[in-house]
Amino acid sequence: MPIPTTTREYRLPKVDGFHNLTIREASIRPPKSSEVLVKVHAVSLQYRDLVVAKGQYPLGQKDNVVPGSDMAGEILAVGDEVKGWSVGDRVCANFAVDHIFGDVTEEIKLTGLGAPIDGVLTEYKLLPAHSLVRVPEHLSYEEASTLPCAAVTAYNALMGPNPLKGGDYVLVQGTGGVSIFGLQLAVASGATVIATSSSDSKLEIAKKLGAKHLINYKKTPDWGKEVLKITGGRGVDHIIEVGGPGTITQSVQCIRYAGSVHVIGFVAGAGDVSQLPFQVLGKAVILRGILIGSRTQFEDMNKLIAASGLKPVVDKVFPFEETRAAYEYLDSQKHVGKVVIKVAKD
Repeated sequence: MPIPTTTREYRLPKVDGFHNLTIREASIRPPKSSEVLVKVHAVSLQYRDLVVAKGQYPLGQKDNVVPGSDMAGEILAVGDEVKGWSVGDRVCANFAVDHIFGDVTEEIKLTGLGAPIDGVLTEYKLLPAHSLVRVPEHLSYEEASTLPCAAVTAYNALMGPNPLKGGDYVLVQGTGGVSIFGLQLAVASGATVIATSSSDSKLEIAKKLGAKHLINYKKTPDWGKEVLKITGGRGVDHIIEVGGPGTITQSVQCIRYAGSVHVIGFVAGAGDVSQLPFQVLGKAVILRGILIGSRTQFEDMNKLIAASGLKPVVDKVFPFEETRAAYEYLDSQKHVGKVVIKVAKD
């Protein structure tokens, strides 16, 4: 097919909410020697996208940004020095396009799609070839679009410097994107999963995905004590900590000695963390902040996804023209798993 010269893209000209999402036409240049041009088929949304739309992203964002960090698409054109990629290949881009391997740096952090640099809510996207990974064959574009942020974050938490082992206990908080992937990846790796949620119907979904123990934190506000009971007083090996100040003291209460609390989000709001340093010290807790992950971790994760046949949980798919409605649905917190936007018509 001829290479497109224009694309329809969303921008955020003002940042006091996602009602500002504006679609417009922009020109698109041919790929440079080390770039590829990708036709975006699907984009998945994150909690981060809601924060960016309000101008409150703590890691900084550019003016009038093209939002969105997570996409799956097909290669339409490759630069003349690109090796290993061909037209027609199904790909995702890594969240931070320059995070290829190893630890994150200040420079890498500034290459995160959809905040410091323009993102993927566009029909066509130029990307550096080094940012790409292959989509697992058994996944649709909609399913694959959920992987770059939520899945890689969960994988980096559970398989990072202190990787989980079969038989470990893993606690996941809630049923959002990262937590559901944490549950699925932990089960695929032979761990025993404890899931918390404020909704019994959401906990039923977690159970179907393989969670062995379920805690409704509305009915059991002292869920940390319940986790200790479940584990015979020992505590869990890994916690996917998405709540932040509102939940972290209970997480430290129910982690095992020298266990890992992976700090990923702050969706539970404020809380008293004045005693946290003493609690962390008193149990030799490994407290680790997670900024998504590298392309090599993404590739490793895709091997596990392919080998286990894991299928991402897609709650609802919206057409490109209804992107605002997709944001609204994500904001309502009714979803389990991921909210996806289908960009390409075919």
